[in-house]
Amino acid sequence: MDTRKLKYFLAVVDHEGFNRAAEHLLIAQPSLSQTIASLEKDLGVPLFHRIGRRAVLSEAGKELVGPARLVMRDLDAAQSAVKALRGVRSGQLDIISMPSPGIEPLTSMIAGFTRLHPSVRLNVGAAFTPEEVIESVRTGSTEIGLAGSPTPIRVPGVQVLDLERQPLILIVNPQADTFGADEAIQREDLGGHRLIASQRGSLMRWLVDDALAHGVDTEIIVEAAHRTSILPLVLAGVGHAVMPSSWAPLAHKSGLRTLLIEPVSHLDVAILSRKEDLTPAARAFLKVAELHVARDMQATEPPARSIG
Repeated sequence: MDTRKLKYFLAVVDHEGFNRAAEHLLIAQPSLSQTIASLEKDLGVPLFHRIGRRAVLSEAGKELVGPARLVMRDLDAAQSAVKALRGVRSGQLDIISMPSPGIEPLTSMIAGFTRLHPSVRLNVGAAFTPEEVIESVRTGSTEIGLAGSPTPIRVPGVQVLDLERQPLILIVNPQADTFGADEAIQREDLGGHRLIASQRGSLMRWLVDDALAHGVDTEIIVEAAHRTSILPLVLAGVGHAVMPSSWAPLAHKSGLRTLLIEPVSHLDVAILSRKEDLTPAARAFLKVAELHVARDMQATEPPARSIG
């Protein structure tokens, strides 16, 4: 088995078929098919099921994806390390993030990372549950994962760095703002209001469902799986939205008001990675994350009191 075969295999996976993969690789489709057939012969198992013009991963193919990405990533890291001796830094870093951590702190960390390492390309994928992030990091599909959970994340065999705690806030529909001048509301104050809610399983949806279960007369008017649509829906006057505080800066720039919801519920945000075999780019990104945590700790420390 050689890395060219693995590269071609991953191209078929990423481009969901032989034709588009061949176009991406700038080779003839029959040549790509022969290479994959040779790889399957090397391994002794089929990697794809051919269904019409579609190529669907077999169980063996699914198992190969993570290790193949790890091999290609390590090869890229080795090439980057050699280039670094000539003063050139390059490569690619694969990241996966849930939506709210993808707003912040990921944006700030990427900004800091790209200033230090402008030649490294970042590939950011999407996940909607902590379990998806954990699985992606464990299998090697990605090196870095950002996840948010109602409780701190602890996973055997995975390195976890706690980044921050994001309190849940209400992004206020300006067409139905009857909350007064205070900066916080009680959950009971949601009564009589229409809400845009995340899908079931999220902390934000749990808060809304918990309020409903305790007799708060609120109404879910929209259930939005795509959270990028939530701010436009609030701006359009459809309803209020319960979101983590990472969304507050965008809401404020859009002219929307936010209120802390009491009693406060927090989204615990963490960055996940393998404990070993990380590329230089991944290690550098973790250093940026550690600096982010250090700055947050300094910002939240109470000022020193003078004596005398």
